[in-house]
This record gives sequence, structure tokens and C-alpha cells, in this order.
Amino acid sequence: MKIVILGGGISTERHVSLVSGTSVCRALRERGHKAIFVDMFLGMEDYQGPLEKAFDEPDGFCGKVAIERTAPDLEAVKASRKFKSPSRLGKNVLEICALADCVFLGLHGADGEDGKIQAALDLMGVPYTGSGPLSSGMAMDKAVAKMVMASCGVLTPKGRELTYSREEIPELTESLPVPCAVKVVGGGSSIGVELPDTREQLKAALENILQYGNRVLVEEKIIGRELTVPVLDGRCLSPIEIIPPEGMNFDYVAKYQSGDAGAREICPAHIREEEKEILSSAALKLHKALGLSVYSRTDFILDKEGRAWCLEVNTLPGMTPNSLIPKAAAVEGMSYGELCEKIVSLSMAEKNKR
Repeated sequence: MKIVILGGGISTERHVSLVSGTSVCRALRERGHKAIFVDMFLGMEDYQGPLEKAFDEPDGFCGKVAIERTAPDLEAVKASRKFKSPSRLGKNVLEICALADCVFLGLHGADGEDGKIQAALDLMGVPYTGSGPLSSGMAMDKAVAKMVMASCGVLTPKGRELTYSREEIPELTESLPVPCAVKVVGGGSSIGVELPDTREQLKAALENILQYGNRVLVEEKIIGRELTVPVLDGRCLSPIEIIPPEGMNFDYVAKYQSGDAGAREICPAHIREEEKEILSSAALKLHKALGLSVYSRTDFILDKEGRAWCLEVNTLPGMTPNSLIPKAAAVEGMSYGELCEKIVSLSMAEKNKR
């Protein structure tokens, strides 16, 4: 098959997406597919040949990439683009996608998980991996997803949505409850998430988050074990426990760095069978309620009473070889390459069904 893997883009999760996308591309090429990696924002601006010949490129445009300790400098990325345009789609992105048998969405965050690229590909009649535009948009918006959780009986922390300005921070600092969790509604990879315990920390959190957006969720802070449950092909894979480094939250650094700075990920999680059933039932219920397709990953806090509090659902979760879904698939004997290929085949079947 001719497969375009779209990654990169211009979201705060750009670095993660670059690693996800190039890793998927290499895995699919190893399994015999004509796969190429295309940065959604930079596009094909460095490729000089005919587009139809791009699938024959020996390296599939897979450069050397890594997840840095800090979020990407998006202004620098924008300045580096040769194709000067207000478009968030790079040169010939849609044209190369139109030539593919399938587009594998290795994107994370804005423009990738929010349904925008899915809508464009739907209008073009191009098959792509994962969920459709509406389901993706609802899941990406944490406030909307929270309403769906409540409506389908999935336990979620109490909270409120608010839009604020810098001038309102002093009043909010005094009126909002602490401890709490504050998260920008369209964020990911723990960027734009703060967990203040004091009013001083809350003030700093509200100031920090404004760089990512001014529409946030403020939630009750739940104490417990952090777990995530992947869903693939209509069933749950093994729950995974994430244990941040001592004294740290599961932030951007803990998620993606190895060694002392990184989190430990236990797969399968060491939990009781009834706890596994509670987590898996909630993950599958939310997957279905949002109308998600093929795969997803839902994050929870399991408290000491054994209650599973749903935090969010990810429609395009990380797909680096060390990401959580590949780890859960490996427990069931599925290699990384097999997982990538299965996501493609399931997505193609879903497209044909629609």
C-alpha cells in the first residue's frame, strides 16, 4: 500500500508527533509498504521530484528526530518554513495525501486530534486512521468530553469550565478551590496542565497556562494511582500504571524522558481483577459514547477506595515504540510493526463500512 504518515504539525506536541510519525513510517516500510513521512506544517517543500514518485524514496523522508526536554519553539518552526503562507498545511500536503491508499495520522494535539485534518480528508475521500471529525473534536475538548463522561455514567472529578483574562487572575486566585487541577481544554502531553496545592501556586498556574490558551477546566484534585487503558478494535488491552519520579507529577518531562527524569510504566498494571474490570468498562463505555473508531487510550486516577476517576481520552495516543499502546499490545504478543499495520487495516475496514 502507498501510505502517507502525517506528523509534526504546529501543536505543542510537535516533537512527540515527529517521533511517532517517523517510527510508524519505518515500521510500515519494514512490512513492505510504500510509506513516507510528511510533516503536516512543512509539507513537501524540500522535495523536487514528481509527487507520484515520492513513494519510491528510499528513506521515506524519515529524518533523525527526538523528543526534547522542553516543548517546541513553535515560532522558530514557523520562521523556518520556506512556504510562506497563513495555511497550517504545508506545501503539497493534501496533494500527496490524495495519492495515498491511506493516511496514517501520527499527529498529536491541535490540527491533528481535534478533527480538522479528518474533516479535510473526509471531503477529499481519502481514508485515514482512527476516529472521524466529530468524535475527535469532542474528545479533544476536555470540557465537552467531560460532559459526555457524565452523561454515560463514567466517573469524573467535579469541575468547572471558565474563560479568563490576566486581569481576572487575582479574583480567581481567591475564589477557586485548592488543591485543584487546572488544564487548558485543548492541550495534551501534560502541556498546559498545573496541579496547584496553594493559592500562591494557583496564581502562578493561571499565569503560566495563559500561554497555551485562556479556556480551561478547573477540577477537583484526585489523589491516587495513575493508570491508562488502551482500546483497540472494540476491546481493552492491559491497563498500564504510570509512576512518576519521586516528588514529581506526570508532566511532559516525566512522560518522555528516560532515566531518573522519566516515569516508570508498569504493563500490565499490578491491580486487582475487579479494578481492571472497572477501568476497562469505563474506557470502553467512553470510547463508544464518543463514537470513537479503531483505537483510543483513556487516562484514570484510581483512588484508595478503588474508584476509577476518568481524566481524559486520547484519540491519537503516542505511537513511538516506547509509547503506552505499543507496550500494551506487546503484552498480547503483537509487535510494533504488527500494531501499526493493524491500525491501518482496521481503519480501512471502518472507512469502507462508513
